[in-house]
Amino acid sequence: MITVYKHIEEELVSDSTVSDATKGSWVNLVNPDPDELSLINILTEIPTDVLKTALDMEERSHVELEDNYIFIVINIPVIRGNDMYDTVPLGIFLTPDFFITVCLEESEVLYPFISNQISTFYTYKKTRFLFQILYRTATMFLRYLQQINRRTDDIEVQLRHTTKNKDFFQLLELQKSMTYFTSALRTNGTVMERLLRLRGHSSYKHLLKMYEEDEDLLEDVIIENKQAIEMVEMYSNILMNMMNAFTSIISNNLNLVMKMLATLTIAMAVPTIVFSLWGTNVPLPFQDDPEGFYEVIGVALVFSIIAIIGMWKKDLF
Repeated sequence: MITVYKHIEEELVSDSTVSDATKGSWVNLVNPDPDELSLINILTEIPTDVLKTALDMEERSHVELEDNYIFIVINIPVIRGNDMYDTVPLGIFLTPDFFITVCLEESEVLYPFISNQISTFYTYKKTRFLFQILYRTATMFLRYLQQINRRTDDIEVQLRHTTKNKDFFQLLELQKSMTYFTSALRTNGTVMERLLRLRGHSSYKHLLKMYEEDEDLLEDVIIENKQAIEMVEMYSNILMNMMNAFTSIISNNLNLVMKMLATLTIAMAVPTIVFSLWGTNVPLPFQDDPEGFYEVIGVALVFSIIAIIGMWKKDLF
């Protein structure tokens, strides 16, 4: 799907066809088919193979500099389901006339721009638009990290009362999400540092015009991204330590149960041995005594008490 946006007299106008795209337009591609990629190739002369690069789920964040365009790939956060987070690549192309975004799916990162909720956003200010997307991406990571942290606290409360496999599977999903976030944030940070080094570079001034306000915005983005990296590392350590702690608790509880069962088995074995001896077909004490049955039970109880006292002294209870 291709959608063309352009600011005209402070108003964001959406066009439906690529033929309506003029200088200063934003062309947004969501899971485009080969025909749509060919249209963009005709419009911008960007090779189709390069456009497809942004559609690779395994594509890492990077910057490619060409004479007629700058190609930037960043990884943005997405929610896959309950307790499931992931990242997808977002390709951004800066050409002399157009700002182009390519992604496999619709993203919440771009939603405020599509709905024109950001007052300082203009499609023809390509450099600022790029940095605003980076800033929005960093803040989305921070928001999702806070959600993961709150969810981790809820699961911890549940595990304190009862240990279910479902809760551990949820923790595993959150740990996987942290891993994806860590990789994405680090590579995104590399892209931001690369863009910061491009300021004042004469070869790309026609593609990346960076004013003082833009430099300040990019520096803010870098700070936000570093904060997100610190948070994801901290939350990852907390989550890992919590999983290890509950694993140790479960193992300790299992040892206590096995210890109790072993103690009960030994305690029950003593009277069983006594009763087995008096069940043999040989002359035995108390066999002619009318109270012999009770005397045998008494002997069994005495030996059982001795065994229990011995285990108690060895802290087996």
